[in-house]
Amino acid sequence: MIARLTGELVFKTPDHLIVDVGGVGYRVQIPLSTFYALPDQGPVSLFIHTHVREDAIHLYGFQDPFEKELFGLLISISGVGPKLAVNILSNIPAREFCYCIERDDPQRLSAIPGIGKKTAERLVLELKEKVRRLSPPSSPSGPAMRASGETTRTEDAVAALVSLGYKENRARKALESLKMEGPASVEDLIKKALKALSP
Repeated sequence: MIARLTGELVFKTPDHLIVDVGGVGYRVQIPLSTFYALPDQGPVSLFIHTHVREDAIHLYGFQDPFEKELFGLLISISGVGPKLAVNILSNIPAREFCYCIERDDPQRLSAIPGIGKKTAERLVLELKEKVRRLSPPSSPSGPAMRASGETTRTEDAVAALVSLGYKENRARKALESLKMEGPASVEDLIKKALKALSP
């Protein structure tokens, strides 16, 4: 079972990476928090959750071990699969998620695409005690991604928002409405668009 990968980052998108370890390229799915924390290329080390199914093996990578623990708790909840768990962690910081759970605030969670009112209430109910036993999250760190080409940055941001559950036309409108001073990175575009899309 793969629990950690250390190698060379050779490809990076908002939802997955390819990490070369000894000449073998591992495809690793990630939340946006990990995307923000990593460089475009170079040596990386990720905490890995290996998800085994009858027909496939998927790797989910995290810069912060706390997020990996939280991911494991999320997928233990009925109706929450790995894709939805990554979506949750991409839409809300780990510390804020735990705060919502501890404060009985399903309304904030239900604003995340793919999370309805009932699922949000179930998350609060089933995770309250478990979240208290987790170690406090550390702040992700690392160089910000350097984007090249305004069109490419916008398209990458649109793709990331669509992968998080937003409709493409809504994502594009949110990005078009942003008033950016000078060139913006993909991370900045996504962060500002997520704020604009939040109710």
